[in-house]
Amino acid sequence: MSDQNLPPQDFVTALESLKGQKFRPEFHLTQIPPPTRIAPWAVALQAEINEDAHCDPDFYRGNTKFVVLYDPQGQPAWDGQFRIVIHAQAPIESELGDDPLLGEVAWSWIHDSLRAANSSFHNLNGTVTRVFNETFGGQTLDLSRIELELRASWTPNSPNLTAHLRAWADFAATLAGLPPYNPLLYSLPQRIGTI
Repeated sequence: MSDQNLPPQDFVTALESLKGQKFRPEFHLTQIPPPTRIAPWAVALQAEINEDAHCDPDFYRGNTKFVVLYDPQGQPAWDGQFRIVIHAQAPIESELGDDPLLGEVAWSWIHDSLRAANSSFHNLNGTVTRVFNETFGGQTLDLSRIELELRASWTPNSPNLTAHLRAWADFAATLAGLPPYNPLLYSLPQRIGTI
């Protein structure tokens, strides 16, 4: 393999910073093929958010993607060499779907998650979309459903992407309606022995 085919050191650093991370149990994470035409180097992750360990559809809460793009030459629209792109969608309650401020609130969640993770970034932009699905015909269990979908991208200020990955996971959990997660807190069993 020639040196031209070896990934640049900054991209290797970025990949190393993504390895070995632990996620909340509702995150079912897999690596997926990244886009190939946007940047010479890329990696992509996808997570189904599901409260069941076997991803029973009855416990589905949403899905999300995290993509890292790297171009050693940089791209003017990115204002840097790296770009993180996320996509997340989750079903929401119909009462929330009518709220005119829903888009602004969902957009604030990504800001809050990035700040809470102490991630250093610039050039954040994206869209929030409400999708109303109506089902006709044989499926009677779920006649209509509203989904909230957010697409965002930003430029990290360093190749260490650990904080950005944490921010993405926290944001996706918020969008999916999961409560804050602390791995140090455990649920008490349903039945506690007598004292």
